[in-house]
Amino acid sequence: MEKIASFTVNHLTLKPGVYVSRKDHVGSETVTTFDLRMTTPNLEPVMNTAEIHAIEHLGATFMRNHPVYKDKTVYFGPMGCRTGFYLILAGDYESKDIVDLMVEMFRFIRDYEGDIPGASARDCGNYLDLNLPMAQYCAKHYLQVLENITEDRLVYHE
Repeated sequence: MEKIASFTVNHLTLKPGVYVSRKDHVGSETVTTFDLRMTTPNLEPVMNTAEIHAIEHLGATFMRNHPVYKDKTVYFGPMGCRTGFYLILAGDYESKDIVDLMVEMFRFIRDYEGDIPGASARDCGNYLDLNLPMAQYCAKHYLQVLENITEDRLVYHE
Protein backbone atom coordinates (compact mmCIF):
# COMPACT_ATOMS: atom_id res chain seq x y z
CA MET A 1 0.00 0.00 0.00
CA GLU A 2 1.04 3.57 -0.61
CA LYS A 3 1.82 5.78 2.36
CA ILE A 4 -0.90 8.35 2.92
CA ALA A 5 0.14 12.00 2.62
CA SER A 6 0.16 12.76 6.35
CA PHE A 7 2.70 9.97 6.94
CA THR A 8 5.13 11.51 4.45
CA VAL A 9 5.57 14.68 6.56
CA ASN A 10 8.88 14.62 8.43
CA HIS A 11 7.73 14.69 12.04
CA LEU A 12 11.35 14.93 13.21
CA THR A 13 11.61 18.51 11.91
CA LEU A 14 7.98 19.63 12.23
CA LYS A 15 7.41 22.64 14.47
CA PRO A 16 4.16 23.99 15.89
CA GLY A 17 2.39 26.05 13.23
CA VAL A 18 -0.40 26.14 10.66
CA TYR A 19 0.14 23.97 7.60
CA VAL A 20 -1.87 22.98 4.55
CA SER A 21 -2.01 19.23 4.94
CA ARG A 22 -3.80 18.54 1.67
CA LYS A 23 -6.23 19.84 -0.91
CA ASP A 24 -8.95 17.62 -2.28
CA HIS A 25 -11.51 18.14 -4.99
CA VAL A 26 -15.15 17.24 -4.50
CA GLY A 27 -16.86 17.82 -7.81
CA SER A 28 -15.80 21.32 -8.84
CA GLU A 29 -15.07 22.41 -5.26
CA THR A 30 -11.71 22.45 -3.47
CA VAL A 31 -11.55 21.37 0.15
CA THR A 32 -8.47 22.38 2.17
CA THR A 33 -7.29 20.39 5.18
CA PHE A 34 -5.12 22.24 7.67
CA ASP A 35 -2.68 20.74 10.16
CA LEU A 36 -2.93 22.92 13.27
CA ARG A 37 0.20 21.61 14.96
CA MET A 38 0.18 22.71 18.59
CA THR A 39 3.13 20.75 19.99
CA THR A 40 6.46 19.58 18.59
CA PRO A 41 6.00 15.92 17.65
CA ASN A 42 8.10 13.42 19.55
CA LEU A 43 9.73 16.15 21.70
CA GLU A 44 7.01 17.91 23.69
CA PRO A 45 4.41 16.04 25.73
CA VAL A 46 1.21 15.34 23.83
CA MET A 47 -2.06 16.83 25.01
CA ASN A 48 -4.28 14.70 27.22
CA THR A 49 -7.71 13.69 26.03
CA ALA A 50 -9.58 15.99 28.41
CA GLU A 51 -8.01 19.20 27.09
CA ILE A 52 -8.19 18.00 23.50
CA HIS A 53 -11.86 17.24 24.00
CA ALA A 54 -12.51 20.70 25.47
CA ILE A 55 -10.64 22.40 22.60
CA GLU A 56 -12.65 20.31 20.15
CA HIS A 57 -15.99 21.38 21.68
CA LEU A 58 -14.99 25.05 21.88
CA GLY A 59 -13.23 25.17 18.50
CA ALA A 60 -16.06 23.45 16.65
CA THR A 61 -18.61 25.73 18.32
CA PHE A 62 -16.53 28.79 17.43
CA MET A 63 -16.07 27.76 13.78
CA ARG A 64 -19.69 26.76 13.23
CA ASN A 65 -20.84 30.12 14.59
CA HIS A 66 -18.24 32.28 12.85
CA PRO A 67 -19.90 34.93 10.65
CA VAL A 68 -17.60 34.23 7.68
CA TYR A 69 -16.52 30.59 8.09
CA LYS A 70 -19.57 28.84 9.56
CA ASP A 71 -20.79 27.68 6.14
CA LYS A 72 -17.25 26.81 5.01
CA THR A 73 -16.38 24.64 8.01
CA VAL A 74 -16.46 20.97 7.12
CA TYR A 75 -14.63 19.59 10.18
CA PHE A 76 -12.61 20.56 13.23
CA GLY A 77 -11.18 17.76 15.34
CA PRO A 78 -8.12 16.26 17.00
CA MET A 79 -5.25 14.32 15.50
CA GLY A 80 -4.88 10.80 16.81
CA CYS A 81 -1.30 11.55 17.88
CA ARG A 82 -2.63 14.31 20.16
CA THR A 83 -0.19 16.97 18.90
CA GLY A 84 -2.82 19.14 17.21
CA PHE A 85 -6.02 19.39 15.24
CA TYR A 86 -7.31 19.17 11.70
CA LEU A 87 -9.45 21.92 10.28
CA ILE A 88 -11.18 21.24 6.98
CA LEU A 89 -12.62 24.20 5.08
CA ALA A 90 -14.54 24.31 1.84
CA GLY A 91 -12.41 26.45 -0.48
CA ASP A 92 -8.88 26.76 -1.80
CA TYR A 93 -6.74 28.27 0.96
CA GLU A 94 -3.13 28.70 1.99
CA SER A 95 -1.94 28.61 5.58
CA LYS A 96 -1.46 32.37 5.79
CA ASP A 97 -5.13 32.84 4.85
CA ILE A 98 -6.35 31.46 8.18
CA VAL A 99 -3.74 32.66 10.69
CA ASP A 100 -5.92 35.57 11.85
CA LEU A 101 -8.89 33.20 12.13
CA MET A 102 -6.83 30.79 14.25
CA VAL A 103 -5.64 33.63 16.48
CA GLU A 104 -9.28 34.63 16.95
CA MET A 105 -10.35 31.04 17.70
CA PHE A 106 -7.56 30.27 20.16
CA ARG A 107 -8.10 33.60 21.96
CA PHE A 108 -11.76 32.59 22.25
CA ILE A 109 -10.69 29.28 23.81
CA ARG A 110 -8.08 30.93 26.07
CA ASP A 111 -10.60 33.47 27.38
CA TYR A 112 -13.69 31.25 27.50
CA GLU A 113 -15.76 31.35 30.69
CA GLY A 114 -18.74 29.26 31.61
CA ASP A 115 -19.91 25.78 30.76
CA ILE A 116 -18.29 24.11 27.77
CA PRO A 117 -20.86 23.80 24.96
CA GLY A 118 -22.16 20.25 24.66
CA ALA A 119 -20.81 19.20 28.07
CA SER A 120 -23.75 17.04 29.09
CA ALA A 121 -24.63 13.36 28.89
CA ARG A 122 -27.39 14.20 26.42
CA ASP A 123 -25.06 16.09 24.04
CA CYS A 124 -21.74 14.19 24.27
CA GLY A 125 -20.63 10.58 24.48
CA ASN A 126 -17.86 11.31 27.01
CA TYR A 127 -18.92 14.57 28.66
CA LEU A 128 -16.98 13.93 31.87
CA ASP A 129 -13.63 13.95 30.03
CA LEU A 130 -13.27 17.72 29.53
CA ASN A 131 -10.67 20.02 31.08
CA LEU A 132 -11.22 23.71 30.40
CA PRO A 133 -8.23 25.06 32.40
CA MET A 134 -5.80 22.79 30.53
CA ALA A 135 -7.48 23.62 27.20
CA GLN A 136 -6.91 27.28 28.00
CA TYR A 137 -3.29 26.58 28.91
CA CYS A 138 -2.78 24.80 25.56
CA ALA A 139 -4.51 27.63 23.69
CA LYS A 140 -2.28 30.21 25.39
CA HIS A 141 0.82 28.18 24.50
CA TYR A 142 -0.27 27.87 20.85
CA LEU A 143 -1.09 31.58 20.64
CA GLN A 144 2.60 32.31 21.28
CA VAL A 145 3.26 30.59 17.93
CA LEU A 146 0.27 32.04 16.08
CA GLU A 147 0.79 35.66 17.13
CA ASN A 148 4.41 35.64 15.94
CA ILE A 149 4.18 33.10 13.13
CA THR A 150 7.00 32.88 10.61
CA GLU A 151 7.10 31.40 7.12
CA ASP A 152 8.83 28.22 8.33
CA ARG A 153 5.72 27.46 10.42
CA LEU A 154 3.33 27.87 7.48
CA VAL A 155 4.79 25.40 4.96
CA TYR A 156 6.01 21.84 5.52
CA HIS A 157 9.77 21.39 5.19
CA GLU A 158 11.92 18.28 4.88
